[in-house]
Amino acid sequence: MPRRIKRIFSTTRFWQEYGFIFREFKFFPRVAIAAMIFAIGSAAFEGFGFGFLLAFLQNLVSPTLEPFRTGFNWFDVWILGVDRGATERLLRVSSLILLSAWIRAGFNYFTQVYTDLAQQRLVDRLRRQVFEQLQAVNLSYFNRVASGELINTITTEIGRLNFAFALCSFIFIRILTLILYSALLFTISWQLTIISLALFGVVAIVLSRLNDRVRSKSVAVSAANGRFTSTALELINGIRTVQAFATQDYERKRFYTASSEVVKAGTKATRQGAIVRPLAEGLATTILIVMIILAITVFVENGTLQTASLLTFLFILFRLVPAIHEVNGSRVQLISASGSIRNLRELLRRDDKPYLHEGDRTFKSLNHAIEFCAVDFGYDPDQLVLKEISLCIPKGHTTAIVGGSGAGKSTLVDLIPRFYDPTFGKILFDGEDARSFTLESLRKKMAIVSQDTFIFNTSVRDNIAYGLEDMSDQQIWQAAEQANALDFILELPEQFATVLGDRGMRLSGGQRQRLAIARALLRDPEILILDEATSALDSESEQLIQQSLERLSAGRTVITIAHRLSTIVRADQVVVMEQGQIVEQGSYQTLLEKRGRLWQYHRIQHELRSG
Repeated sequence: MPRRIKRIFSTTRFWQEYGFIFREFKFFPRVAIAAMIFAIGSAAFEGFGFGFLLAFLQNLVSPTLEPFRTGFNWFDVWILGVDRGATERLLRVSSLILLSAWIRAGFNYFTQVYTDLAQQRLVDRLRRQVFEQLQAVNLSYFNRVASGELINTITTEIGRLNFAFALCSFIFIRILTLILYSALLFTISWQLTIISLALFGVVAIVLSRLNDRVRSKSVAVSAANGRFTSTALELINGIRTVQAFATQDYERKRFYTASSEVVKAGTKATRQGAIVRPLAEGLATTILIVMIILAITVFVENGTLQTASLLTFLFILFRLVPAIHEVNGSRVQLISASGSIRNLRELLRRDDKPYLHEGDRTFKSLNHAIEFCAVDFGYDPDQLVLKEISLCIPKGHTTAIVGGSGAGKSTLVDLIPRFYDPTFGKILFDGEDARSFTLESLRKKMAIVSQDTFIFNTSVRDNIAYGLEDMSDQQIWQAAEQANALDFILELPEQFATVLGDRGMRLSGGQRQRLAIARALLRDPEILILDEATSALDSESEQLIQQSLERLSAGRTVITIAHRLSTIVRADQVVVMEQGQIVEQGSYQTLLEKRGRLWQYHRIQHELRSG
């Protein structure tokens, strides 16, 4: 395609909205080209059929006139039999019409097969692109986007895009047919064809104005669907809280309101779209009647057009009008999916989302220390959560981080595996910037147990061995035993093969936490991050787990966020945080003797236990 034509085409509204779909075909060109070739073949043989129909009608209505000729002498003599009698010519043309119909049917079959195949590959590729996009973006993106809207885009919107592509394919095939019909009409009577196209052009302008309204309403439908999915997802995830606070009536109102908004937006879009097809049919039928009257009174009566040619022209015109209706109807449906396409296109954009810089070096091992060098961090750069954090975490030592709620403890720990990057300052591993290493190699040296444990809807064994394919049953058993999880696992109906349900809801909070600890222990990490990992355990289990963690800490670097100070008495260093800053740092005993913030926390917990 010449650059100038390509530049003009790229500025059209259609290409701006749907172009990113068609650009994906370069990844499976054979399927797309095959579908296009069979579609062209189908249209071509429909045209041959109409040409033979003209010959058939001429033989039927005016057998004494000069037989219909194509201009190819060998074809006219050997195939059409123009030198034979009228009856034989009629039989030959009838056979050719039948043959064209069956060949066209075969082309239609393969067109459908390859179109569906292209459709499935397109949707599969888009799903994969969405997955890679969600894997690549910074966690801060998920903090500001509603999960319900993401789920709506991944499921509903991609499904509607699948439908949109089917419509695009149908419109493409129909446009080929319309071009063929127009060419045949020009061949029969260029005057009538120009008048017809002019009238249909006026109809197209009128309908395009209506289509613009449908497009704006479709965006509102997609937005309403996203809000509804978010509301439903919150209800499902928070059903325990809803029932505990007896807020069913409140949630019912929220859910009904969100559902009503979807209905309201959909109704407005339907009203706008519903008027297009009836109006198009009415206008097209009017044009058809006008063309019949005009053809008979002007062209047939004065001998400009033969009766057979007029019948063929009208037959093609009768076929043309439904095809135009179908194209217009499909355009309306396609426009109604434009909101979904826009949402998907926005999700796949890369220029408006935060990404972590991916280094090119492999992180092999921690030899000396992890260092925070004057680190500032904020989810919003204008509102810092961490300020001037300077901290050294030596290899093989346990560093405990304590502080009140909102002090920034979890945020600080999240910077180590690079869930986020510092807003200012650096984090160094053995003196090298963390951003110079690949994320995979860095994170594979770590294991994390957080206070928000996630359990997958699969077996106990698969949850413990998550991400590790070569673990033996004995290794999994030992990890469960070290995490004090073995006893309750053996009491489950199918023990290690027991499927735990969505988010592990079949287990108690303490059991889920112990499975997460077993998962971390099985990875045998160099760096172990514990974000209040024992907070959900009972006192007896906590003591057993603490003993296991102390044994496992030998030779490992452990960063632990502690709620119960009794679990960090033996830590090599304790870091006390308040309002995003480090206010104390040293050994547990040293900080107690200073009678600072740690001493205050210690005294409060001691008084609570005594009381």
